[in-house]
Amino acid sequence: MKAVVLERVGEIAIREIDLPTSPGPDDVLIDIDTVGICGSDIHYYTHGRIGPFVVEAPMVLGHEASGVVSQIGARVRDLKPGDRVCMEPGVPASNSRAVKLGAYNVDPDVVFWATPPVHGCLAPQVVHPAGFTFKMPDHVSFAEGAMVEPFAIGVQAAARAQITPGDVALVLGAGPIGIMCALALLAGGCSQVIISDLVDEKLAVAAAYDNVLPVNIRDTDLASVVDRTTGNWGADIVVEASGARTAFDGLFEMVRPAGTVVLVGMPPDPVPLDIVAAQAREVRIETVFRYANVFDRALNLIASGTVDLKPLISGTFPFDQSVAAFERAAYGNASDVKLQIKVTA
Repeated sequence: MKAVVLERVGEIAIREIDLPTSPGPDDVLIDIDTVGICGSDIHYYTHGRIGPFVVEAPMVLGHEASGVVSQIGARVRDLKPGDRVCMEPGVPASNSRAVKLGAYNVDPDVVFWATPPVHGCLAPQVVHPAGFTFKMPDHVSFAEGAMVEPFAIGVQAAARAQITPGDVALVLGAGPIGIMCALALLAGGCSQVIISDLVDEKLAVAAAYDNVLPVNIRDTDLASVVDRTTGNWGADIVVEASGARTAFDGLFEMVRPAGTVVLVGMPPDPVPLDIVAAQAREVRIETVFRYANVFDRALNLIASGTVDLKPLISGTFPFDQSVAAFERAAYGNASDVKLQIKVTA
């Protein structure tokens, strides 16, 4: 079948490639409808690697997806052909110690779409375990279904933050994940979220949501805004969602004593952390790597109308324009938050 293939750094092609089409007894075959372009897809496209994950052979891109079940395996009971679904793209080894701990996202042997050497889902069909395939209510669109995966990262961050109702949070970075973290924090009980970035267009998207206060750190002192908003106390929760080295400078000075810092963004290189500053405030530090046991919660928040992610979708491309979609995502509009590809015409 034809798929969107990263051939090498800087080169993407739509071409024929052999991919599985026969589900095993616990799998389903899914006709893909919509796939979102993730920052990790772009990083593989432009740099060929993310940390230890290196593209060494052609790889099908894409891991944020929705579609329709077309065939089920012999042991599948909870899904049937025709079901509209979204898919959690990371599948752990069933007998791993991480699974037994409930932290399957950090299973060293997890198989995750579009993470080298595993092919992704930017193709007409994909085989996937039924246990990691989630039925969508009829009123949830395929476009929204493809947003569940990145939103799950925000839900994981909110869960790690251990929110107390009424908390004030600060999110560093107004990219797709930063905005989704902000929305998940609000859904989890925060009364207000301050969000910072350097790009006015992205901050404007975030500002359209109630109780989100945007700050462009190019011309405004972020620490002053945090002090003014919290009565010089500091944010209860700080989420670092940019991965920018400079975001870690003074990071612990903006969180209140005994507050929480959640590290979501992934810096491309090691960054310094002021451990003494964290100790002096006894800051609790949490880290996030993808998510575990929250995919259904992310879908529920969207389905209930508690969180509306539709304003984050900046553009949709047909499958035959996938290369142009990746070029725009990598080098195009500063105002884009999330671009998607419509695989099914």
